[in-house]
Amino acid sequence: MAGFLSSVRLTRLIAPQTFRFSRLIHYTPPLNKDFYKILGVPKNASSSDIKKAYYQLAKKYHPDVNKNDKTASQKFQEVSEAYEVLGDEEKRRTYDSFGQSTPGGFSSDSQSHGFGQYSHVDPEELFRRIFKDSEFAFKEWTSGDRNFAESIFGFNRSREVVVNLTFEEAARGVTKEILTNIVVVCPTCEGSRCQPGTGTMACPNCRGTGAETVSTGPFVMRSTCRRCHGTGTVVRYPCRACEGTGQTVGQQQVKIAIPPGVEDGQMLRVSVGDARRSPQELFVTVRVESSRLFRRDGADVHSDVTISLAQAALGGKVRVPGIYEQVLVTIPAGSSSRDRIRLPGKGISRVNGRGYGDHYIHLNIATPKRLTELQRALLLAFAETETDLKGSVDGVASTESALSYLHRTIVKLTSDGQGSKEQVFSSTSSSKPNESSPGDEVPRGSYTTEEGDSWFSRLSDGAKWAVTAAKRAIGK
Repeated sequence: MAGFLSSVRLTRLIAPQTFRFSRLIHYTPPLNKDFYKILGVPKNASSSDIKKAYYQLAKKYHPDVNKNDKTASQKFQEVSEAYEVLGDEEKRRTYDSFGQSTPGGFSSDSQSHGFGQYSHVDPEELFRRIFKDSEFAFKEWTSGDRNFAESIFGFNRSREVVVNLTFEEAARGVTKEILTNIVVVCPTCEGSRCQPGTGTMACPNCRGTGAETVSTGPFVMRSTCRRCHGTGTVVRYPCRACEGTGQTVGQQQVKIAIPPGVEDGQMLRVSVGDARRSPQELFVTVRVESSRLFRRDGADVHSDVTISLAQAALGGKVRVPGIYEQVLVTIPAGSSSRDRIRLPGKGISRVNGRGYGDHYIHLNIATPKRLTELQRALLLAFAETETDLKGSVDGVASTESALSYLHRTIVKLTSDGQGSKEQVFSSTSSSKPNESSPGDEVPRGSYTTEEGDSWFSRLSDGAKWAVTAAKRAIGK
């Protein structure tokens, strides 16, 4: 009997210790959870970045859109736990101060700071509370049968469209009209969410106060009612057309004013829809086609123009297409290929509204590939008089003087019936009054010819100058 009593006493003494020991084993916390890592944000992330990260992950791992993924529900629970802590400033401060150093930290079984209840948070309730979802919109989102614009993430959120523009439209600005899906007020209930002929009732969840008490572990807070979203009323008979959302998705022609100076890939934010009842923003991405005439460098525009050999040497004028109109450009005498002419203020309007860029005209000199006999003679005569020539010119180093050859060619062409005098010199530039002419050393009106040169009087001024210069050069 004594042995039995001793056994009982020993059991009574040992049992409580064994019981406590078993509790300690059962409640040993698992590894700490890094909520920042779960949400994929740095520790210095802003509140908006944390909410955005939760939004993306919650949408990605929601069980109703991952019905075949068994791990999605667990990941959805984890991101909900993480946001429950990091989404609240006070809880986040506590987590940042003690979460990594206290026993158990913020793990799901920790009791030290009262965060042990986070593993029991209803992710669906958190999901609805954060985004203020209505039961009808949430049901439609999870069913996957509705347009994205009508879903929980679609109301009052932007849609992106792409608008194609020509180079000129982007430079000058244009108004484009596009057909797109936007959220519009339900035409049946006119936004009331109620079936026509019915109204709302006091919210049974908050009894019409618009607020409710939410208990999260040891924390008790007063927050907006999750059912009525603070309105204090709920819909008794939802509108069948929009299922109580008050909004539907419809196609609508939208006019988009594209400002001058937009660039390829630039995104514009445009307000669409009813500004009072269903305000929305449309993000417009601009795609600008390349131009065969213009190249762009910021607000500056570059284009090319081809000029003749005579225009490059003697100067002149040429009309070129501009961004806004045709432009008459003056070519300086002695221009070279790759020279450029600047037209101030003829470029593209700066997006900030501070003036316009410049238009740069790049010159390209077209070298004639086929020469008439007269053109060849003129060029040979010109080459013979060059003083800074490097190398040689074919045809110049001959026994006959190039100027003599020029004179002989002119006489030959005008005397052997190869064409009228006007045709022979049709390509020769004529001089105009009060305008400088090549070879000013031959005074105007002093053309000297041999008696019998009756054809000379019918030549153009430019041809007369060429003949006279040639005759003087060879002493005739």
